[in-house]
Amino acid sequence: MTGRLKAPTGRYGGKTAAQRQAERRGRFLDAALELFGADPGYRATTVAALSEAAGLSTRQFYEEFRTLEDVLAALHLQVNGWAEEAVLAALAEARDRTIDERVTAIFRAYAADITSDPRRIRIAFVEIIGVSPRMEEQRLARRAHWVDLICAEAETLAARGEAAPRDYRLAATAFIGSVNGLLHDWSAGWVDATLDEVVDELVRQLLGILRPPGWEPAAG
Repeated sequence: MTGRLKAPTGRYGGKTAAQRQAERRGRFLDAALELFGADPGYRATTVAALSEAAGLSTRQFYEEFRTLEDVLAALHLQVNGWAEEAVLAALAEARDRTIDERVTAIFRAYAADITSDPRRIRIAFVEIIGVSPRMEEQRLARRAHWVDLICAEAETLAARGEAAPRDYRLAATAFIGSVNGLLHDWSAGWVDATLDEVVDELVRQLLGILRPPGWEPAAG
C-alpha cells in the first residue's frame, strides 16, 4: 500500500467530510487503545481486526492510515498528549505555590493520568519498544519533550531562588528514565507500594535534584 485512499468530500448526514474523517480516526484510535493496550497487543493485531473493533471497513482504515504502525504512532502521541495536558493544567493551578507543592502537583497529575487506564501505560512504555527505528525516534523525541518540561520548571524555580541554579538537562534525563521505569514496574505489579507512595518517592527524588545537599535558598 503506497498511499492512503482518497477520502470522500462533501456533507453527508449533517456532517462535513472533515468531521466524518475525524470521527473515523477517533474510532480507529479508540479501538487501537483496546487492542494494542490490552489483548492481543500491537504485534498480534491485524488491519482487519482493528477495523472490525472500530466498526469500520478496511477501506476506511486505508483512508486514514497507511499502516498499523501509523496508528500506534498516533496513539502514542495521543497518550502522551493527555498526560501533558494534565501536567500543564496542574502547573497553572500551582503557579504561585511553594516548590514542594509545585513538584507534587506535577507528579500527582502525571501519575493520575497515565495510570488512570492500564492500557495507556502499555502504549507509553511497552508496545512502542522495538517496533522500528521510526518509533524509537518518536519515543525518544517524546522523552526529550518531557525533559524540556522538567528543565523549564527547574529554571523557573531557580529564578525564584527556590532551586539551585545549574544545567538540569542531564539530571532531568536520568529522572525521566526513573519515572518511566518505576511507573511501569508499579503497573506490572512488581513494586509493592501504593500509587501515592510511588509519587511521593518521585517527588523526593526531584526535590533532591532541585535542592542538592549543601545548597540553601537565598534569604528572602
